[in-house]
Amino acid sequence: MEICDLADDLGFGGIWFNEFHFHSEPQAYPSTLLLASAVLARTRRLRVGTSLVVLPLYHPLLLAEMIAQLHWQSGGRFDLGIGRGTHPDTLARLGISPSETRTRFEEAFAILTNALYGTVTIGSGKPWPPSSAPVGPLLKDQRIPIYIGGSTDETIGFAARNTLPLLLSLEPPEAAQCATYRRIITTEGLTDRSAESSLSRFVFVARTRSEAQRLLADRYAALHQRRIDAARRAGRDLSRIGPPDLHSFREAQAIVGTPVDCVSQIASLKARSGVGSLRLVFNGNGAFDTEEAVDEMRLFGEAAFT
Repeated sequence: MEICDLADDLGFGGIWFNEFHFHSEPQAYPSTLLLASAVLARTRRLRVGTSLVVLPLYHPLLLAEMIAQLHWQSGGRFDLGIGRGTHPDTLARLGISPSETRTRFEEAFAILTNALYGTVTIGSGKPWPPSSAPVGPLLKDQRIPIYIGGSTDETIGFAARNTLPLLLSLEPPEAAQCATYRRIITTEGLTDRSAESSLSRFVFVARTRSEAQRLLADRYAALHQRRIDAARRAGRDLSRIGPPDLHSFREAQAIVGTPVDCVSQIASLKARSGVGSLRLVFNGNGAFDTEEAVDEMRLFGEAAFT
Protein backbone atom coordinates (compact mmCIF):
# COMPACT_ATOMS: atom_id res chain seq x y z
CA MET A 1 0.00 0.00 0.00
CA GLU A 2 2.86 2.38 0.73
CA ILE A 3 4.28 1.72 -2.74
CA CYS A 4 0.90 2.65 -4.22
CA ASP A 5 0.86 5.85 -2.14
CA LEU A 6 4.31 6.70 -3.47
CA ALA A 7 3.29 6.03 -7.08
CA ASP A 8 0.30 8.33 -6.59
CA ASP A 9 2.42 11.10 -5.06
CA LEU A 10 5.16 10.88 -7.70
CA GLY A 11 2.74 11.13 -10.62
CA PHE A 12 2.77 7.67 -12.17
CA GLY A 13 -0.31 7.12 -14.31
CA GLY A 14 -1.38 3.77 -12.89
CA ILE A 15 -0.43 0.44 -11.38
CA TRP A 16 -1.28 -3.05 -12.64
CA PHE A 17 -1.69 -6.29 -10.73
CA ASN A 18 -1.50 -9.88 -11.96
CA GLU A 19 -3.89 -12.67 -10.95
CA PHE A 20 -2.50 -15.99 -9.69
CA HIS A 21 -4.18 -18.72 -7.65
CA PHE A 22 -3.30 -21.76 -5.53
CA HIS A 23 0.49 -21.49 -5.47
CA SER A 24 2.31 -23.91 -3.17
CA GLU A 25 3.16 -20.85 -1.08
CA PRO A 26 -0.20 -19.03 -1.02
CA GLN A 27 -0.30 -15.71 -2.81
CA ALA A 28 -0.91 -12.75 -0.52
CA TYR A 29 -3.15 -11.13 -3.16
CA PRO A 30 -4.98 -13.71 -5.30
CA SER A 31 -7.86 -11.29 -5.96
CA THR A 32 -6.88 -8.37 -8.18
CA LEU A 33 -10.32 -6.82 -7.66
CA LEU A 34 -10.07 -6.78 -3.86
CA LEU A 35 -6.57 -5.36 -4.13
CA ALA A 36 -7.74 -2.71 -6.60
CA SER A 37 -10.50 -1.65 -4.21
CA ALA A 38 -7.98 -1.12 -1.40
CA VAL A 39 -5.60 0.88 -3.59
CA LEU A 40 -8.32 3.04 -5.13
CA ALA A 41 -9.67 3.86 -1.66
CA ARG A 42 -6.41 5.39 -0.46
CA THR A 43 -5.12 7.12 -3.62
CA ARG A 44 -6.29 10.31 -5.30
CA ARG A 45 -5.42 10.07 -8.98
CA LEU A 46 -3.65 6.75 -9.59
CA ARG A 47 -5.43 4.37 -11.98
CA VAL A 48 -5.51 0.68 -11.07
CA GLY A 49 -5.59 -2.09 -13.66
CA THR A 50 -5.76 -5.87 -13.78
CA SER A 51 -3.20 -7.59 -15.95
CA LEU A 52 -5.21 -9.65 -16.03
CA VAL A 53 -8.55 -11.03 -14.77
CA VAL A 54 -8.82 -14.63 -15.99
CA LEU A 55 -12.35 -14.59 -17.42
CA PRO A 56 -12.99 -18.37 -17.57
CA LEU A 57 -12.74 -18.58 -13.77
CA TYR A 58 -15.75 -16.31 -13.10
CA HIS A 59 -19.48 -16.13 -13.62
CA PRO A 60 -19.63 -13.14 -15.98
CA LEU A 61 -22.74 -11.54 -14.46
CA LEU A 62 -21.25 -11.41 -10.97
CA LEU A 63 -17.96 -10.19 -12.41
CA ALA A 64 -19.77 -7.42 -14.30
CA GLU A 65 -21.30 -6.17 -11.06
CA MET A 66 -17.94 -6.16 -9.27
CA ILE A 67 -16.32 -4.25 -12.12
CA ALA A 68 -19.12 -1.70 -12.19
CA GLN A 69 -18.79 -1.22 -8.43
CA LEU A 70 -15.05 -0.53 -8.74
CA HIS A 71 -15.78 1.96 -11.51
CA TRP A 72 -18.33 3.81 -9.34
CA GLN A 73 -16.25 3.76 -6.14
CA SER A 74 -13.13 5.05 -7.86
CA GLY A 75 -14.68 7.78 -9.96
CA GLY A 76 -13.69 5.93 -13.13
CA ARG A 77 -10.06 5.08 -12.23
CA PHE A 78 -10.30 1.32 -12.83
CA ASP A 79 -8.87 -0.38 -15.95
CA LEU A 80 -9.96 -3.92 -16.79
CA GLY A 81 -7.41 -6.21 -18.38
CA ILE A 82 -8.77 -9.64 -19.26
CA GLY A 83 -7.36 -12.89 -20.58
CA ARG A 84 -8.06 -16.56 -21.14
CA GLY A 85 -5.59 -18.05 -18.65
CA THR A 86 -4.09 -21.48 -19.12
CA HIS A 87 -2.36 -22.36 -15.84
CA PRO A 88 -3.11 -26.08 -15.45
CA ASP A 89 -3.06 -26.13 -11.62
CA THR A 90 -5.65 -23.36 -11.38
CA LEU A 91 -7.94 -24.98 -13.93
CA ALA A 92 -7.64 -28.40 -12.26
CA ARG A 93 -8.52 -27.07 -8.82
CA LEU A 94 -11.64 -25.38 -10.18
CA GLY A 95 -12.69 -28.32 -12.33
CA ILE A 96 -12.31 -26.46 -15.64
CA SER A 97 -11.05 -28.39 -18.63
CA PRO A 98 -8.27 -26.64 -20.58
CA SER A 99 -10.24 -27.38 -23.75
CA GLU A 100 -13.09 -25.19 -22.44
CA THR A 101 -11.12 -22.01 -21.73
CA ARG A 102 -11.38 -20.51 -25.21
CA THR A 103 -15.18 -20.86 -25.28
CA ARG A 104 -15.54 -19.69 -21.68
CA PHE A 105 -13.36 -16.65 -22.37
CA GLU A 106 -15.21 -15.50 -25.47
CA GLU A 107 -18.67 -16.20 -24.07
CA ALA A 108 -17.82 -14.49 -20.78
CA PHE A 109 -16.61 -11.39 -22.62
CA ALA A 110 -19.87 -11.12 -24.57
CA ILE A 111 -22.04 -11.57 -21.48
CA LEU A 112 -19.89 -9.22 -19.38
CA THR A 113 -19.91 -6.35 -21.86
CA ASN A 114 -23.60 -6.78 -22.65
CA ALA A 115 -24.38 -6.54 -18.93
CA LEU A 116 -22.20 -3.43 -18.55
CA TYR A 117 -23.55 -1.49 -21.53
CA GLY A 118 -26.88 -3.11 -22.38
CA THR A 119 -29.02 -5.96 -21.06
CA VAL A 120 -28.28 -9.66 -21.20
CA THR A 121 -29.74 -13.02 -20.33
CA ILE A 122 -27.82 -16.30 -20.43
CA GLY A 123 -29.31 -18.77 -22.87
CA SER A 124 -28.94 -22.52 -23.01
CA GLY A 125 -25.76 -24.10 -24.29
CA LYS A 126 -23.46 -21.71 -22.43
CA PRO A 127 -20.83 -22.72 -19.84
CA TRP A 128 -23.12 -21.28 -17.11
CA PRO A 129 -26.71 -22.22 -16.24
CA PRO A 130 -29.33 -20.41 -18.33
CA SER A 131 -31.17 -17.48 -16.72
CA SER A 132 -34.23 -15.68 -18.03
CA ALA A 133 -33.97 -12.50 -15.91
CA PRO A 134 -32.05 -9.73 -17.69
CA VAL A 135 -29.09 -7.95 -16.10
CA GLY A 136 -27.90 -4.45 -17.00
CA PRO A 137 -27.11 -1.94 -18.18
CA LEU A 138 -24.77 -1.44 -15.24
CA LEU A 139 -22.78 1.40 -16.81
CA LYS A 140 -25.30 3.08 -19.08
CA ASP A 141 -23.72 5.96 -21.03
CA GLN A 142 -20.34 5.24 -19.40
CA ARG A 143 -17.33 3.25 -20.56
CA ILE A 144 -14.64 1.38 -18.70
CA PRO A 145 -11.29 0.79 -20.44
CA ILE A 146 -10.97 -2.90 -21.37
CA TYR A 147 -7.70 -4.46 -22.53
CA ILE A 148 -6.85 -7.98 -23.62
CA GLY A 149 -3.67 -9.83 -22.67
CA GLY A 150 -2.52 -12.90 -24.57
CA SER A 151 0.12 -14.14 -26.97
CA THR A 152 -1.75 -16.68 -29.13
CA ASP A 153 -3.01 -15.84 -32.60
CA GLU A 154 -6.57 -16.63 -31.45
CA THR A 155 -6.52 -14.18 -28.55
CA ILE A 156 -4.80 -11.43 -30.51
CA GLY A 157 -7.31 -11.91 -33.31
CA PHE A 158 -10.16 -11.73 -30.79
CA ALA A 159 -8.81 -8.40 -29.52
CA ALA A 160 -8.48 -7.01 -33.05
CA ARG A 161 -11.99 -8.08 -34.10
CA ASN A 162 -13.49 -6.59 -30.94
CA THR A 163 -11.49 -3.34 -31.32
CA LEU A 164 -9.77 -3.79 -27.97
CA PRO A 165 -6.25 -2.58 -27.13
CA LEU A 166 -3.62 -5.09 -26.04
CA LEU A 167 -1.69 -5.58 -22.82
CA LEU A 168 1.51 -6.74 -24.48
CA SER A 169 3.63 -9.11 -22.43
CA LEU A 170 7.28 -9.38 -21.54
CA GLU A 171 7.22 -13.16 -21.89
CA PRO A 172 7.40 -13.67 -24.80
CA PRO A 173 8.54 -10.21 -25.95
CA GLU A 174 5.92 -8.33 -27.90
CA ALA A 175 7.44 -8.33 -31.40
CA ALA A 176 5.60 -11.44 -32.55
CA GLN A 177 2.37 -10.29 -30.89
CA CYS A 178 2.52 -6.91 -32.64
CA ALA A 179 3.26 -8.54 -36.00
CA THR A 180 0.26 -10.85 -35.63
CA TYR A 181 -1.99 -7.97 -34.59
CA ARG A 182 -0.96 -5.74 -37.50
CA ARG A 183 -1.35 -8.59 -39.99
CA ILE A 184 -4.89 -9.25 -38.82
CA ILE A 185 -6.04 -5.63 -38.80
CA THR A 186 -4.48 -5.02 -42.23
CA THR A 187 -5.89 -8.16 -43.81
CA GLU A 188 -9.38 -7.69 -42.38
CA GLY A 189 -9.54 -3.88 -42.53
CA LEU A 190 -10.00 -3.48 -38.76
CA THR A 191 -9.45 -0.49 -36.49
CA ASP A 192 -5.89 -0.19 -35.17
CA ARG A 193 -5.84 0.25 -31.38
CA SER A 194 -2.05 0.17 -31.03
CA ALA A 195 -1.88 3.72 -29.71
CA GLU A 196 -4.11 2.73 -26.79
CA SER A 197 -2.27 -0.52 -26.10
CA SER A 198 0.41 -1.00 -23.46
CA LEU A 199 3.94 -2.39 -23.53
CA SER A 200 5.98 -3.54 -20.54
CA ARG A 201 9.68 -3.23 -19.66
CA PHE A 202 12.01 -4.04 -16.79
CA VAL A 203 13.71 -0.88 -15.50
CA PHE A 204 17.30 -0.59 -14.29
CA VAL A 205 17.76 3.04 -13.27
CA ALA A 206 20.56 4.64 -11.28
CA ARG A 207 22.26 8.01 -10.87
CA THR A 208 25.04 7.02 -13.28
CA ARG A 209 25.07 4.90 -16.41
CA SER A 210 27.78 2.63 -15.04
CA GLU A 211 25.72 1.90 -11.93
CA ALA A 212 22.64 1.15 -14.04
CA GLN A 213 24.69 -1.25 -16.16
CA ARG A 214 25.90 -2.97 -13.00
CA LEU A 215 22.30 -3.41 -11.80
CA LEU A 216 21.39 -5.00 -15.12
CA ALA A 217 24.34 -7.39 -15.07
CA ASP A 218 23.85 -8.34 -11.41
CA ARG A 219 20.10 -8.97 -11.68
CA TYR A 220 19.79 -10.67 -15.03
CA ALA A 221 20.57 -14.15 -13.67
CA ALA A 222 17.72 -13.87 -11.15
CA LEU A 223 15.31 -12.85 -13.89
CA HIS A 224 16.35 -15.71 -16.15
CA GLN A 225 15.87 -18.21 -13.33
CA ARG A 226 12.46 -16.72 -12.62
CA ARG A 227 11.46 -17.38 -16.26
CA ILE A 228 12.46 -21.01 -15.88
CA ASP A 229 10.59 -21.41 -12.57
CA ALA A 230 7.44 -19.79 -13.97
CA ALA A 231 7.49 -22.01 -17.06
CA ARG A 232 7.94 -25.10 -14.89
CA ARG A 233 4.98 -24.16 -12.67
CA ALA A 234 2.81 -23.57 -15.74
CA GLY A 235 3.78 -26.88 -17.31
CA ARG A 236 5.39 -25.26 -20.36
CA ASP A 237 8.19 -26.81 -22.41
CA LEU A 238 11.45 -25.69 -20.76
CA SER A 239 13.41 -26.44 -23.93
CA ARG A 240 11.77 -23.37 -25.50
CA ILE A 241 13.62 -21.13 -23.04
CA GLY A 242 17.01 -20.47 -24.56
CA PRO A 243 20.29 -19.91 -22.72
CA PRO A 244 20.89 -16.58 -20.96
CA ASP A 245 21.41 -13.75 -23.46
CA LEU A 246 22.00 -10.41 -21.74
CA HIS A 247 22.32 -8.42 -24.98
CA SER A 248 19.01 -9.62 -26.42
CA PHE A 249 17.31 -9.10 -23.07
CA ARG A 250 18.45 -5.49 -22.91
CA GLU A 251 17.37 -4.78 -26.47
CA ALA A 252 13.92 -6.37 -26.18
CA GLN A 253 12.88 -6.11 -22.55
CA ALA A 254 14.82 -3.47 -20.60
CA ILE A 255 15.11 0.26 -19.98
CA VAL A 256 18.61 0.98 -18.61
CA GLY A 257 20.45 4.13 -17.54
CA THR A 258 20.09 7.37 -15.63
CA PRO A 259 16.59 8.82 -15.25
CA VAL A 260 17.23 11.09 -18.24
CA ASP A 261 18.45 8.11 -20.28
CA CYS A 262 15.36 6.13 -19.34
CA VAL A 263 12.96 8.90 -20.31
CA SER A 264 14.73 9.18 -23.67
CA GLN A 265 14.58 5.42 -24.26
CA ILE A 266 10.87 5.38 -23.44
CA ALA A 267 10.20 8.18 -25.92
CA SER A 268 12.12 6.28 -28.60
CA LEU A 269 10.21 3.09 -27.82
CA LYS A 270 6.90 4.91 -28.20
CA ALA A 271 7.97 6.41 -31.53
CA ARG A 272 9.14 3.04 -32.89
CA SER A 273 6.22 0.95 -31.70
CA GLY A 274 3.31 3.33 -31.98
CA VAL A 275 2.13 2.02 -28.60
CA GLY A 276 0.94 4.75 -26.27
CA SER A 277 1.70 3.52 -22.75
CA LEU A 278 4.31 1.52 -20.88
CA ARG A 279 4.12 -0.60 -17.73
CA LEU A 280 7.43 -0.23 -15.86
CA VAL A 281 8.63 -3.18 -13.74
CA PHE A 282 11.08 -2.01 -11.07
CA ASN A 283 11.22 -5.13 -8.89
CA GLY A 284 11.61 -7.82 -11.54
CA ASN A 285 8.12 -9.07 -10.68
CA GLY A 286 9.39 -10.01 -7.24
CA ALA A 287 12.89 -11.14 -8.23
CA PHE A 288 14.65 -8.06 -6.77
CA ASP A 289 14.89 -6.47 -3.33
CA THR A 290 11.74 -4.45 -2.64
CA GLU A 291 13.43 -1.54 -0.85
CA GLU A 292 15.95 -1.10 -3.66
CA ALA A 293 13.17 -1.22 -6.24
CA VAL A 294 11.22 1.47 -4.38
CA ASP A 295 14.31 3.70 -4.24
CA GLU A 296 14.76 3.30 -8.00
CA MET A 297 11.09 3.97 -8.63
CA ARG A 298 11.40 7.20 -6.61
CA LEU A 299 14.56 8.19 -8.48
CA PHE A 300 12.87 7.71 -11.85
CA GLY A 301 9.59 9.35 -10.81
CA GLU A 302 11.16 12.46 -9.34
CA ALA A 303 13.09 13.03 -12.56
CA ALA A 304 10.38 12.05 -15.03
CA PHE A 305 7.35 13.80 -13.54
CA THR A 306 8.78 16.99 -12.04
